Amino acid sequence: MSLTEQIKELAQGLNEAYNPKSIVAALNTFWVHNYNADRVFVYIFDESTQTLRDFSKNWLIIENKKDEIYDIWQKLVSDKKPVLLKNNLFYPLKKYNKIIGFLSVEMKPDNAVIEFLDLIECMLSLKVQNVILSDKMQKNIDFHSSMKNIAKIIETQYETNYIIPIIGEMIDKFVAEHLVYIFLNDEDNDSMTLIWPKACNDEKILELVKVVQANSEFFTTENKKIGVFPMSAENKLIGTIVTKSVDTCLHEKEVEYIEQLANQAATTINRANVYAEILKHATLDALTGFYNRRQLEERTKQEVSSSKRTKKPLCAIMSDIDYFKSFNDNYGHAVGDYVLKTVAKVMKQQLRDYDVAGRYGGEEFVLLLPFTKISEAEMVANRLKEAVENTKLDISKINPEITENHVGVTISLGVSELKDSDSPEDLVQNADKALYEAKETGRNKVIVYGESLFKKV
Repeated sequence: MSLTEQIKELAQGLNEAYNPKSIVAALNTFWVHNYNADRVFVYIFDESTQTLRDFSKNWLIIENKKDEIYDIWQKLVSDKKPVLLKNNLFYPLKKYNKIIGFLSVEMKPDNAVIEFLDLIECMLSLKVQNVILSDKMQKNIDFHSSMKNIAKIIETQYETNYIIPIIGEMIDKFVAEHLVYIFLNDEDNDSMTLIWPKACNDEKILELVKVVQANSEFFTTENKKIGVFPMSAENKLIGTIVTKSVDTCLHEKEVEYIEQLANQAATTINRANVYAEILKHATLDALTGFYNRRQLEERTKQEVSSSKRTKKPLCAIMSDIDYFKSFNDNYGHAVGDYVLKTVAKVMKQQLRDYDVAGRYGGEEFVLLLPFTKISEAEMVANRLKEAVENTKLDISKINPEITENHVGVTISLGVSELKDSDSPEDLVQNADKALYEAKETGRNKVIVYGESLFKKV
């Protein structure tokens, strides 16, 4: 094959490559086919961490600076020409005459290979630089998108137990090689409480978060493998974000991302706390228009007391949106909120004026049906199930990037009837137990407590 044909073949392979892994795969295919090379690697020098990274393995850091590969790098930088060893060729990749990395070819080097690399070095370096730049641009786009999403959470959510896992997952995108922990400040006990994930067994981290104050700036351990990012708002310490890695250290760009995300998270959590205090004295859930949890509990007590006093029947229905998490995961939390609002609206249309509807938490609703026997409540529950099932949601108007405009949703329901010995809590818990069986046995169904397996318990 002529030199021109070889260049054409390599150019085509690189043109079809779209990420680091596919670039290195194209180089391997070319060198094995044309020069009987054993294997090809690409290494890039990361100035922010002063480390070499394997280009094809998601920029896996080579941390041991006593590794021979660092000796090769230093020689390439000082001599600015290829390094030839017995069975290896190391060829520098440049940007504006500055060496940014090198190509490692496992083969016995000869002049023909060097001459060919001299011809294609510019093309290969540009391809590598373009992919690196594209990755950085995409990460910046994702970062700003996450910042906006965190800010949007507070518009409809005020429960920190719901907000913080979302924030944790967003931060995790930008430090994928690190574990992420989120602590909230417990002012009553003057301590930090781990909120996400469920456990932290690292005593070093637990000690570090104890020293964080409202005016503290971020800091790292000496080896830069643990980073501590305080979250403060209105001169108050809200909590702390901690990142930890056993393999890599935090580099400058990651620190910049987490600092900004921590600031935005602090503002969001602080507003959520303020909003939650306000809602404690309110009666309606802001998203669905149903009674909130606190008011629902008060109304349940009232209805149970009235039922026992008047000797009139009372039933409860607890419902749960099937696979609700998948709406959030697949389409975003704005779509998840739209699903909640739509299901609540459909259910409300099926109820009487004196029925009581409340949001129990998350995607669970509790309905109280005064003057209703269990057989009638079962009919209402089936009517609700069918009404929701027959509703198609156009989620494209919530997220323009989604083309689906007829998404279906279903609910599972548990029904219970008040007995003379039941407390308000018993009435709701029995409906919850029946709901649990409905979900465990297939979803999109109605289970009546007392006619279900729970009757045998």
